[in-house]
Amino acid sequence: MKSVFVTVGTTSFDELIATALSPPALQALHSRGYQKLVLQVGRGSLPQEQPGSSSAVEVEVFRFKESLAEELQSAELVISHAGAGSCLETLEKGKPLIVVINDKLMDNHQLELAKQLHRDGCVLYCNCSTLVETLQSMNLSALKPFPPGQPEKFASFLDKVFGLQ
Repeated sequence: MKSVFVTVGTTSFDELIATALSPPALQALHSRGYQKLVLQVGRGSLPQEQPGSSSAVEVEVFRFKESLAEELQSAELVISHAGAGSCLETLEKGKPLIVVINDKLMDNHQLELAKQLHRDGCVLYCNCSTLVETLQSMNLSALKPFPPGQPEKFASFLDKVFGLQ
């Protein structure tokens, strides 16, 4: 079953959850062949109304789990808030990612992260008002794989900084 995983991390982002559950978003997902939508709502509100069994997309909702590895592994597409941890974990698993910016944050460092990852060709990004349009027009095959981390370079850098090399 082709699925989409939406995550807000440990925070709350009710607008993203509501947008993902909206009829236009569900229709866009269904038209792209997705049959399941898994929503991790974090500290946010649990959705009051979920699509009934007549919806073409099955919906599953939870707040937190010990690990999101299983959800990330089984998803064909991830839609995430722009938290660094959520973005990097998704990209390291090689999953296509749409990063949704929370416009209501005062100091929007998340926008900078999303823009840089987009410039690098690794993600698509939007805000809640343009998510449906992004789902309708997305070309996931154009996304580039995220380069794997190179901890040895970081270790070498620290060695130089601390005069160990």
